[in-house]
Amino acid sequence: MASSSGDDEFVVLVCSDPNNQIETDISNEEIVISTTDFSTWDYPSTLSFSTFKIQAHRNRLIEESSYFRGLLSGSFSESCLDYISIQWQLETFLNVVRCIFGFRLDITSKNFIPLFQAALYFGVEMLLMQLKSWLSEASLSKDPGLFQIQLEDLIDIWDFGLELDNGFVQEICASYLARNFMWAMSNKIFKDMPYELLLLCVKHPHLTIDSEKHLSDALLIWLHSNTEQLERSSKTECEFFDILKQIRISLLPLWFAAGKRSSISFSELANESVDSIFKLMKVTPKGSMNVLGDGDLSHLRIRLTKYSKKVDLSGCPQITPMILLLSFLPNNHNSYLALRKTIKESASNFEQADGTKCQITQSLLPTLSFEAVLEVDISGCLKLPLEDAIDYFSNSFPFLRRVKAAYLLNFKMTTLYRLIQKCSLVSEVDITVDVNPLISSQLSVISSSSAVVSMAPNRAYFVGDKFSMTSLYHLGPSPSNITKLTLEGRSDVCDSHIQYISKFCASLCYLNLKGCISVTDVCMANLIRRCTKLQSLLVCHTSFGMNSILALCNASPSFSNSPSAQFGKRPLDSLASNLQLLHMGGCKCADEASLLELLSQNQMLKSLCLRDTNLADSALCSFSGSLLEVLDVSNTMISGAALHHVVCTNPGLKCLNARGCKNLFQPENTKKEAKISSSYSCEELFIELGKTCRLEEIALGWGLSYFSLQALKPAILSLRAMTVCLGGTLPEDSLRLLPTTCPLLESLVLYFQVISDCMIINILTSLRQLRTLALCYCFGDISNSSFNLSMPNLRILKLERVTPWMTNNDLVLLARNCANLVELSLLGSKLNSDAQCIISHGWPGLISLHLEDCGEVTENGVSSLFNCIALENLLLRHNGSGIQRNFILEAASKMPMLRQVSLDVCDAKEGDFDLPDDADRYSLRIVKIARCKSTRCNVGSHFADTTRKPVHRETLVLVWNSTNVVRTVVKERL
Repeated sequence: MASSSGDDEFVVLVCSDPNNQIETDISNEEIVISTTDFSTWDYPSTLSFSTFKIQAHRNRLIEESSYFRGLLSGSFSESCLDYISIQWQLETFLNVVRCIFGFRLDITSKNFIPLFQAALYFGVEMLLMQLKSWLSEASLSKDPGLFQIQLEDLIDIWDFGLELDNGFVQEICASYLARNFMWAMSNKIFKDMPYELLLLCVKHPHLTIDSEKHLSDALLIWLHSNTEQLERSSKTECEFFDILKQIRISLLPLWFAAGKRSSISFSELANESVDSIFKLMKVTPKGSMNVLGDGDLSHLRIRLTKYSKKVDLSGCPQITPMILLLSFLPNNHNSYLALRKTIKESASNFEQADGTKCQITQSLLPTLSFEAVLEVDISGCLKLPLEDAIDYFSNSFPFLRRVKAAYLLNFKMTTLYRLIQKCSLVSEVDITVDVNPLISSQLSVISSSSAVVSMAPNRAYFVGDKFSMTSLYHLGPSPSNITKLTLEGRSDVCDSHIQYISKFCASLCYLNLKGCISVTDVCMANLIRRCTKLQSLLVCHTSFGMNSILALCNASPSFSNSPSAQFGKRPLDSLASNLQLLHMGGCKCADEASLLELLSQNQMLKSLCLRDTNLADSALCSFSGSLLEVLDVSNTMISGAALHHVVCTNPGLKCLNARGCKNLFQPENTKKEAKISSSYSCEELFIELGKTCRLEEIALGWGLSYFSLQALKPAILSLRAMTVCLGGTLPEDSLRLLPTTCPLLESLVLYFQVISDCMIINILTSLRQLRTLALCYCFGDISNSSFNLSMPNLRILKLERVTPWMTNNDLVLLARNCANLVELSLLGSKLNSDAQCIISHGWPGLISLHLEDCGEVTENGVSSLFNCIALENLLLRHNGSGIQRNFILEAASKMPMLRQVSLDVCDAKEGDFDLPDDADRYSLRIVKIARCKSTRCNVGSHFADTTRKPVHRETLVLVWNSTNVVRTVVKERL
């Protein structure tokens, strides 16, 4: 039909979808709508029609669309028509028309591509601008969920941009992915990322990651998942693996780099990384000038962007103030010159001739501020002077909230006070160290002495303690924002430190004092009265006792040790009634009466640990809570009836540890508790657990049997960790059924159970996600065929007194099939000195190694084991008397992360070991040296001679903390 003239003339756009095969009634086939009525459209119902007839202003179409401009104002025959036929996806075209007529569209990652295609085809510049604006805003988002761009949509958009050769779309996709890389790498379709997108992302200046380890993991996962793509690609395999060169290998954690030396695709870079780490650890301030050099220093810069939220440097002993400052500077030549000048000036003022002490001042450098950083982890950063680090963090991370500095003995309490003052917004601090092994009250101490330690001179940089605890306490700083404080293992923490914390950290909600053996019960009680917001309290193996329990059970924060203080009063607003987590394992100072009072007020508890306490049935039955998720009553005298009572009232229980409870399934005492039925039978506990709970972890011994496991079946379908201890008796049929009974099992620990090759093979074959396997003192005949299958997910393996036949050849087989172990414990085998080489080559990334009674592993000394440079825990006992006298000193220097060493004088080549002083110990926290005595062993009446068998005599234990070293001799073998 010919059109009439006039500015307001309409044209009818008849749009149908060529791909729509749905047959509809003729009456519902089409709908007539007008652009003048857009605001009144019923959009969902409109989309139900198969054809649209849209009355639209001709001039508007010509102005906003090059397609309609050419069609309606050119020489085409359609320019004279009132009807224009359009073949397009209906919803997309409708949105194009809406955009042309001034409506803002709801753009999402799902409709971005079809809208972009339509905008290009119809030449709608306004829509292209909206789409580009949306994509730009999405890429600038710090929250990947804000614009709801899922990774699969991002990949589709990238492919679309690549097809169009649209550099803008490609750059935006790479930028968005770079800013949100931590989110993307955790996505299950990360492996489907196109190589070009991944490469552009990794090279992007806004690449935001927590650590270089995360980038390495992500790239290795991608490469291993795209083996077939690599084979089909025209690129060579080396070209694809070149992406690994983007990793800053000098900044990898030592344990990670060491472990990857056995990786086919990463071994070369891993070796370079290890060499670089050790070189950086040896650098002095004077030597740092050579490290800086005159070239590009990007490989030494920690990746920090304005989007960084967490900085994870844990396990990096090579991190120094120089690396921190370099990372805080703008990435340009002038900044490098300024850093070199500052270091040069600082190095000219050495406090010692060898230049081992130096302070670098941040205020002289143009450092940047990263306001998004909320969390820093410097655990194991041995070369980092903490006072300097705190100064740097306070300037460059002004909104820092969480600090973790575990396993750093030089982190003194004065350092904590400095952190609280300088970084006033910090709310969570974790300065955990290994717990002193001498915490058990059952140890027989022969002698004990202590000595003050000096500041280790081997640190490359040094700043002295600028504040003392006493001065800080009396200065009266403003109250801190600390709500979560972890002091686990800090035997140097004493009452005066706790007084400071109770005064200036009154907002504490979470406090971990596990192993703080120098803090008294009275001092803990005073802290509890001051910190009225406490919800989580971990005081295992401390003096926590009646005074502290009394403070928890009393309502008044100002309550003092008055004569009227007594148990029996149960205020509704006591601190105990608000606790959600209470761990007091090993606290023998709390008697049965105090425990009864405490548990009767713990209505809100979700996690409770009463391991190795004076817990009795009366106290456990007084527990008034119904929200428990974690319960540990191991090594107590409770009965099954009392535990049954708690299970009945806590259906949300997920983790149960009742190992070592010898009375759990014994006949009940004559005296019955009111809450315990006299008709109780031991099977009722398992029946109730099966009916009520859905467990994720369980550890049981006495009373566990085939029948009890059958009753437990409904409760353990989601079980992740299972430990069967002394007293438990699971027949082979039960163990063989574990994969079907507990298909999600990740950890299996068996003590004193009957095992066989068939059973082990079935477990290892079926439970492919198993990460921990421990077979300790088990019975039965197993052979190397049990481990003749690949177990790439296994991380922890303990074989104690179950493989007496194991030889070096068997160890080679084990190393090949369990290639990713980080913890290995072998007790009782027939290895020789070549086993050291097998272990160090097969598992170069081990962090824990225990070898005891393993033949002649150390008969010729220790050499190859030093290649396990990431070891943190090492035990070598009764493996051959060839260990050199200076072994501890050498191990500490060659294994810089080593914190615990356990030896036996029987293995000493010269009859003894040299002990390290503070300057030589590096990370060492605990050294244990056992000593044996020989006893005659009669081998039978038919033999005239007797043999001598070594029997344990005593153990020397050295424990360092930030202030002193304690030397103790005990009778027990530790």
